[in-house]
Amino acid sequence: MKKISLLATAILATCHAFAQEAQPLKISGYLETYYSYDFNKPTNNLRPAFIYSHNRNNEVNVNLAFIKASYQAQRVRGNLALALGTYMSANYAAEPDVMKNAFEANAGVKLSKTANLWIDAGIFASHIGFESAISKDCWVLTRNISSENTPYFETGAKLTYTTNDQKLSATLLYLNGWQRIKRLDGNSKPAGGLQLSFKPSDNITLNYSNYLGYEGEDALRTRRFYQNFYGVLQLSDSFGLTAGLDYGTQQIVKGSSETKQILSPVLIARYAFATQWALAGRYEFYKDSKAMMVATENPNGFKVNGYSLNIDYNLFKQALLRLEGKIYQGDDQFVRRERMVDYNASITTSLAISF
Repeated sequence: MKKISLLATAILATCHAFAQEAQPLKISGYLETYYSYDFNKPTNNLRPAFIYSHNRNNEVNVNLAFIKASYQAQRVRGNLALALGTYMSANYAAEPDVMKNAFEANAGVKLSKTANLWIDAGIFASHIGFESAISKDCWVLTRNISSENTPYFETGAKLTYTTNDQKLSATLLYLNGWQRIKRLDGNSKPAGGLQLSFKPSDNITLNYSNYLGYEGEDALRTRRFYQNFYGVLQLSDSFGLTAGLDYGTQQIVKGSSETKQILSPVLIARYAFATQWALAGRYEFYKDSKAMMVATENPNGFKVNGYSLNIDYNLFKQALLRLEGKIYQGDDQFVRRERMVDYNASITTSLAISF
């Protein structure tokens, strides 16, 4: 009887696994609540203007919450996710009302029976950077400045090829613009980009992404070229490093060879010192001398160093509790009690639940 019982259990487990694998439609969800305190005490309860995630001060709020349906078959796939939160309010402010809650909406078709060649179209996550809008997937609770000021989402079409061993993938993108669902009125030029990702082993990821497009209406549009490099190195089961470098240029005026420039290196170290606990530290530098991305009242432009320290506690598989302290330092870059100061310090905590 014992052998029969064990066999029956094994059969049921196998059937369950097969059913799970064969199920093409999956429903998932994510909810992240947060509280952030800015020691410069902004009167409008908003963090500095270059921050778009976790940007409300001294109040409990929802950064991002979404429900998502994903369909994955052998040669067809699609995703639809509707969302709300302060992240959505800040990043989708320029979109039509009907699209302000469209976190993700895309469909894809595999073009070859033998090769991993897909074409996808719609709204999808950005191909630039290693930090996404979903905080639980990032090593540090809040985003670095370069992530905050590059697209979180994109709209258009992309062609992706992945080798059979999954070590190399290449994506070519046709886009409606720089973090846009609706193309800017008066702008007739589409944008584009390229992403190359190489994973020589499970512990190493190397990535290059770029973007080429035109900002502004046709009469005044200026060309923007942005590049992002990053590498993720998992040195052991408990310790990893991520290093990134962003460099971008944009014409000062249409037809000019003179450009504005962005330079931003980032370094993150993460150490999981117990089954449920992890520490992460981040250093970042952001230089935007001519207000290409970040507006400032400082005549020398925006030049800031950032330091973050983060601790995570996994309550259980679906729940993550986080605490982060962060300091920005830049000469006369921040406002406190209506005067310019050199520092901005904050503490942020969040609880994220996923299913």
